[in-house]
Amino acid sequence: MTGQEMAGDGSGATAAARWVTGLFAPQVLVIGLPPVVGLMADGWRGGAWGLVASALCGGIPALVILAGVRSGRLDSHHLVDRASRTRPLLVAVAAVVVALVLLISLGAPRLLVATVTAMLAALAVTVPITLKWKISFHAAVSAGTVVVLAHVLPAAPTLVVGALVVATVCWARVRLTHHTPAQVAAGAVTGAGTAWAALTAFGV
Repeated sequence: MTGQEMAGDGSGATAAARWVTGLFAPQVLVIGLPPVVGLMADGWRGGAWGLVASALCGGIPALVILAGVRSGRLDSHHLVDRASRTRPLLVAVAAVVVALVLLISLGAPRLLVATVTAMLAALAVTVPITLKWKISFHAAVSAGTVVVLAHVLPAAPTLVVGALVVATVCWARVRLTHHTPAQVAAGAVTGAGTAWAALTAFGV
């Protein structure tokens, strides 16, 4: 293989990594997951609750990040610079807490409440870590999403396909040099572990 061909392969792999990073960005998954869970848990009523959870848990943080990117305070919506993560993440924590209180007080489906609790649990672990070490939120959210989906979809195929997706997300983050292998591995374990613990605690 010539040097030009190798460069082309590298460019293609990097482009693919960027595509994967965007498609499975935390904001995308956090916005997309609740309506699916709500629909599976309680039909259209649950889906409506899921949209509320999406707007609070994903929409508000996404808007804050977008405003930060446009003003130049943030490097990108992926929060590559660890030092810039604190404010958006605190906003995310506050938004998830508000969503959780609202869902519980107004009688949202139990599985949806458990899902939002899993989001809060993941943040409770990853936010303190990221203040000192750049744990991967892409890996954490994608792994947690797979665990939740395995509770509403056929478990075995969901876990198999989901594991491949998580592995691809981890590869993409390392390929783009945004994380080390240890950081994506820690993120995946944290996301899956907190999601499993939350769902188990709710008995769903």
